[in-house]
Amino acid sequence: MSLQTKRITAILDERESMMSESHHIVCPHCSSTNSIPAGRIADKPKCGNCKKMLFNAGPMILTEYNFQKHLSRNSIPVVVDFWAGWCGPCKMMAPVFQQAAARLEPHVRLAKVNTETEQGLAAQFNIRSIPTIIILKGGKEIARQSGAMDLLTLLDWIRANI
Repeated sequence: MSLQTKRITAILDERESMMSESHHIVCPHCSSTNSIPAGRIADKPKCGNCKKMLFNAGPMILTEYNFQKHLSRNSIPVVVDFWAGWCGPCKMMAPVFQQAAARLEPHVRLAKVNTETEQGLAAQFNIRSIPTIIILKGGKEIARQSGAMDLLTLLDWIRANI
């Protein structure tokens, strides 16, 4: 087998491997779990149930109703911003978090939890100051940071912890 043929075979094997692996992505609209081939996750996938986009270049809203499903069923990391409407640093951080979502999707899901309306979730995660950003993978917390961050700091922190 020639070197050229070996390279082509290796590329095809790698593509086949990527296509056979899949990510489970929970729809931000209807909470259905979708299986997306890893090689197709960047192709703007739509939900098989409601047909809406699985990623919207922005954070989704989590509530006590949908929180557990999104944390336990998504195979990609979920970065959650615990915030409140009266919080000045939270207001400063909101556009930064929006920009981070646009840059990190579809490999990371960004979400927001309003601690005023979702006090049970705030208590469950022992939120003592806001904003608090938590990275979860497979439903387990892997990193936490309190305080507002600029975009580069936030992106660097997320990438270093996922």
